[in-house]
Amino acid sequence: MPALLPQWSLLRFSGADAQAFLHGQLTCDVAALQAGSSSYGGYCTAKGRLLATFLLWLSADGYTMLLPAALAEAIRKRLTMYVLRSKVTIEDLTPERACVGVFGVDAAQQLADLGAAIPQRRHGVAVRDGVTVIELPVQRYLAVLPRPQAGMAEGGEAWAALDIAAGIPFILPATQEEFVPQMVNLDLIGGLSYTKGCYPGQEIVARTHYLGRLKQRMCRARVSAPAAPGDKLYCAELGEQSGGMIVNSALAHDGRCDVLAVIQTAQAAAAWHLGSLHGPTLEPAPLPYTTN
Repeated sequence: MPALLPQWSLLRFSGADAQAFLHGQLTCDVAALQAGSSSYGGYCTAKGRLLATFLLWLSADGYTMLLPAALAEAIRKRLTMYVLRSKVTIEDLTPERACVGVFGVDAAQQLADLGAAIPQRRHGVAVRDGVTVIELPVQRYLAVLPRPQAGMAEGGEAWAALDIAAGIPFILPATQEEFVPQMVNLDLIGGLSYTKGCYPGQEIVARTHYLGRLKQRMCRARVSAPAAPGDKLYCAELGEQSGGMIVNSALAHDGRCDVLAVIQTAQAAAAWHLGSLHGPTLEPAPLPYTTN
């Protein structure tokens, strides 16, 4: 059945200048985002390091950004500082709207039971009677609907595992300012434009791309011990120097952890260990897209 996703918050950006404002702040091409579509994206420091990653979509009442609840208020405050004289309002929708995950073989029927419309394509957005539905990778849907939804169970861990299976990174407090967008494959999931123009960190992000200086990429793996975002990774080739970091993790049914991790590309084929050279070994798992 549909599951509440308490790990997410929703920010809405509205006003005559909302598009121009967001286009000048985010890594994704906001100007090209059409109503009925969604996109992943990132928000960087001036040094090109990610402060947040998110899902963004456009509807009749403005742009809505889904991002981790642990970051939402800080990101809202930071973006508000740059609104200045622009006609933009930034508000937190989370107290009014619930994020719900819909997945499984009967996902379409689950959506019908919610009275929701079903998007007809990946990253499509459908709205009916106050319920917004977005089709996301790995055959699942995100529904945003009015609170409260009494009796609905939480499904945050299962949804996190699906994000990992899809290779979708979400920056959390422990990993803020650790990665440029390409390190977490934002360029491979449609969340990074090299042609859109300036935004914070754009010069560094572009230089990384055009000069071929990317030395780390995100991979998917499983490990037989608890792992958390920010945990360091080691391999014998680099000795006691950490060469990687956990981006996201989720407990699997067998007690192990599914993870997304950024590692050195030159040692991509090495055995990587969690926490120390003698820690649990990461078992590589495939991503649904190519990283080469």
